[in-house]
Amino acid sequence: MRADIHTHAFHPKIAHKVLSYLEDHYGIPPVGNGIVRDLAARIKDAGLDMAATHTAATGPAQVIPANNWASVMNNRPDIKGFGTLHPDYPDWEKELERLKDEGIRGLKFHADFQGFRLNDPSFLRIMEHLDESWLLMFHVGDDLPPDENPSCPMKMARLVKDFPNLRMIAAHLGGYLHWQLALENLAGLDVYLDTSSSLSFIDPSVLAAILDKHPKERLLFGSDYPLFDPAAEIRQLESVAGLGENEIEDLLKGTGQLLAGLGD
Repeated sequence: MRADIHTHAFHPKIAHKVLSYLEDHYGIPPVGNGIVRDLAARIKDAGLDMAATHTAATGPAQVIPANNWASVMNNRPDIKGFGTLHPDYPDWEKELERLKDEGIRGLKFHADFQGFRLNDPSFLRIMEHLDESWLLMFHVGDDLPPDENPSCPMKMARLVKDFPNLRMIAAHLGGYLHWQLALENLAGLDVYLDTSSSLSFIDPSVLAAILDKHPKERLLFGSDYPLFDPAAEIRQLESVAGLGENEIEDLLKGTGQLLAGLGD
C-alpha cells in the first residue's frame, strides 16, 4: 500500500472559505478545490491507495464538528481521518474515547492556528494522557521568529524528548521555513518527518543534510493537498530531493504501512 500522510478535505459549504484563508496566510495558490472528490481523484492519479486527512479545531466549539467530519472521512476506504483536540475544550478525555469508538487513532495539532503553544501546560496535560496507540500529526514552523512561533522545531524537539513513548509526526520536514533549525534540533530524533509543503521552498543543501541525518524509516510522504498535488510532489522527490525510484517506492510504501493499520 502506498499513501499520503498529509492532506486536507473540507465540507463543500466551507471549502472555498478555508482555501481563501490558506492562500492569504501562506501566499500559496491551492491547486485543488479542497473537496473530497477532488482529493480522491488526485490520490488515484498519483498511484496511491490511501491518504490521511487532517483538521484542527481553531477553538473549543470546533472540536465536535471537526471530529464529526473526521469520522465521515474515516468511513471511506481510501481515507484515514485524523481527529483533533483543543486544550481549552473541557471534555477532551470523553472526546478521545468517542474517537476511539469510531476507529480514529490519529490526532492533528496546529498550535499556530489553534492559539496555543506546544509547551503550554494545558496542552501538555493532553500529551500526558495519550499512549502509543495514537499517531500525532503536528504542524511545525512558520514565518515568525522561533521565539514567537508557537510550533518551532525546538518546542517540537522538547515534546519528542519528554514523551518518548508517543508516535509523533513533525510536518513540513520538521519546520516550515525553519528547516535549518529542524536540521539542528529534530533530524535524527525518534520522530517522523513528512515532506509536505517543503520541497518547493527548502534550500537544497539543508534538504540533503536532513535526509542524510534522519533515519529513512522515519521519513513519510505528504503532499499537503489542496495546496499541492500528490503526483507533482512525488515527482519532486526525484527532481528536488534526489531520491531514486526504489527510495521513492520505499517511502510511499512505508507511509502506507504506518497508515494502513491505524484504528484497526
